[in-house]
Amino acid sequence: MTQQFNAAFPPSLWEATGGDPLKTPPLQASARYDVAIVGAGYTGLSTALHLAEAGVSVCVLDAHAPGWGASGRNGGQVIPGLKYDPDQLRVMFGSAVADPLIAAIGSAADTVFDLIGRHGIDCEAQRGGWIQPTHSSKVMRALESRARQWMAEGAPVRLMDGAEVTRRIGTGAYVGGWKDERAGSLHPLKYCRGLAQAAQRLGVIIHGDTPVASLERREGGWRLHAAQGPHIDADRVVLATNGYTDDLWPHLRQSVIAANSFIVATRPLPPELGASILPGGEVTSDSRRLLLYYRRDAQGRLLMGGRGPFREPCGPADFAHLERSVALLFPQLAGVEFEYRWSGRVAITRDFLPHVHEPAAGLSIALGYNGRGIAMASTMGRCLAQRLTGQAGTLFPFPVSTIQPIPLHGLQRFYIAAGVAWYSVLDRFS
Repeated sequence: MTQQFNAAFPPSLWEATGGDPLKTPPLQASARYDVAIVGAGYTGLSTALHLAEAGVSVCVLDAHAPGWGASGRNGGQVIPGLKYDPDQLRVMFGSAVADPLIAAIGSAADTVFDLIGRHGIDCEAQRGGWIQPTHSSKVMRALESRARQWMAEGAPVRLMDGAEVTRRIGTGAYVGGWKDERAGSLHPLKYCRGLAQAAQRLGVIIHGDTPVASLERREGGWRLHAAQGPHIDADRVVLATNGYTDDLWPHLRQSVIAANSFIVATRPLPPELGASILPGGEVTSDSRRLLLYYRRDAQGRLLMGGRGPFREPCGPADFAHLERSVALLFPQLAGVEFEYRWSGRVAITRDFLPHVHEPAAGLSIALGYNGRGIAMASTMGRCLAQRLTGQAGTLFPFPVSTIQPIPLHGLQRFYIAAGVAWYSVLDRFS
């Protein structure tokens, strides 16, 4: 068995792009821009790209390279929506607030595929839809309600019985499900780099290997002090560090749980095996609280993702639970070799909603996509750019809230362990 492993960067994504083609040198000299963005993941790069399209001068700073974090290390699933269904959001916020939010999250995948099309991003994009199956007849009733609510919003979704789910996915483990045609898949690192290259073509300056040591509020704007010495002055600042948020702004790191999402990939499957698994090119994540998510990539591999230890992975043994899941769901793959293993940090919020904060004049913060980062962070970037430029006729769809630290945040690894144990029990009983 091939046991390539790198906790710092997933070799599958790194090698598939042939190394880093981007020119993102560290910050060497101080400069001034209209907007400075900390974080070169999906949120930061989408914000920068949309700002540049509006004629705003932008600088993006990242402690590593664009896509180094979970934006380059995820399962490549582009899924609209959030944990909550439209009716739940209307109960939580009222229709006046919920309706724009529902429209934004419902079109989140459209944002991604529009960016790919407009900027010619070569990232193995495919729009085959998303199947959410369930192993439980009880949970199936909830999925029926979810599908009907999105149907009422005009979304192209439909219910699937057990026979169709078995045929479309290639496993008999589920009793039914629903399909959302809005969704799709892509190569996450290639998409992230494509956003960066598109932004650079429009004049955005990106500095990698440039940790920001501190933010200083000054008359007329902000100063961002890089750890290596130079600074950036800007009228406005956007913090877009998500699952890799540090202590740059007080209490922000304590407002999310930075959980690890783990992924394994088989070798490209032989045609006779591959034809039986997701032949329509859909992506899948099931209805369990400790969900499994999986898809086929452009080379014919099966990618399987799920939760893992809170700590950074130490080796292949930390991914064994996902390899067992492949064997249980797809017994036809018995003995298949796993070629790659990687992980990335997902920012989980206490209410499972994205969080937008504006704790000081000229400072915007966005994070917490709870596993829906490709579509939601790309959409957040578009909406933030509209908000920062005051584009006429646009309504910012995300509620703006104060930063609320999670109590006893230092025990987050124990939160996750307890949550995994409890959800495992609930999944068994459901």
